[in-house]
Amino acid sequence: MENNYHVPVMLQPCIDGLNINPDGVYVDVTFGGGGHSREILKHLGPKGTLIAFDQDPDAQQNVPQDDRFVFIDQNFGFLKNNLRLKGFRQVDGILADLGVSSHQFDVPERGFSIRKNGDLDMRMDQHRTLTAAGVLNTYPEDKLHKIFGIYGEVKNAKSLAKAIVTSRLDTQFSDIDSFKKAIADYIPRGKENKYLAQVFQALRIEVNAEIQVLEDFLAQTAEVLKPGGRLVVMSYHSLEDRPVKNFMAKGKFQGEVEKDFFGNHQKPFEVITRKAIVASDDEIAQNNRARSAKLRIAEKI
Repeated sequence: MENNYHVPVMLQPCIDGLNINPDGVYVDVTFGGGGHSREILKHLGPKGTLIAFDQDPDAQQNVPQDDRFVFIDQNFGFLKNNLRLKGFRQVDGILADLGVSSHQFDVPERGFSIRKNGDLDMRMDQHRTLTAAGVLNTYPEDKLHKIFGIYGEVKNAKSLAKAIVTSRLDTQFSDIDSFKKAIADYIPRGKENKYLAQVFQALRIEVNAEIQVLEDFLAQTAEVLKPGGRLVVMSYHSLEDRPVKNFMAKGKFQGEVEKDFFGNHQKPFEVITRKAIVASDDEIAQNNRARSAKLRIAEKI
């Protein structure tokens, strides 16, 4: 099933970045279709272990039958506690591919796709209570303005928020088509797909608390990785790439690197990739999703 579920982006650079020790313990925090996980398993010996996280029930259909593999059906924002529950305090490498899987876009009922009608859901974890419909139907205008402006970088975020709040006075939003119809006048002509993709990205990030989860996860990697262990993170837009870049370089999300009494830098990682690695033209031609991917690698000091 994994072949059409999700094609892994920059597979070889991710594997190279992990610098795999065959006897080591590795974590794939975004299992999805299992493409990256299967490749990691090929590089592990009989004593190696791979732990994979995914909160999406659909992903569990892709779990390989392998004694070296441990699956955790949780959000990777709870990395440290879940690893401890399984008896792992420290690991040799962590991989995160932050993109939404192609499968989630392809299933209309999930509400991720701008091209198919479906419920305004967008939850990666079906146990969460907040849905995209909940955001659109209940959030105040100023909060909607902020979400679309910051998370979607939508140019007319203010007027879009006003239109949504006005429209829902008549009828609540329930499906994608009714939402697109309600905001039709605010979509720039000729740029419909790009605009809707930005609006949907903003809703998805809010529904899944993606930026908060990412920062929680990154903060825990410093504790969970052994010295010399690798952190390999692939992101697909600047909102994700910025905290990854800052954390790898400084050990924090804002401000300058902390220094000790002697002026030495106090940071958990050494950056391996001075500039983000991007996909080759060949890969982009075969898999359009690779176009916006940025891969960063750091090593625990």
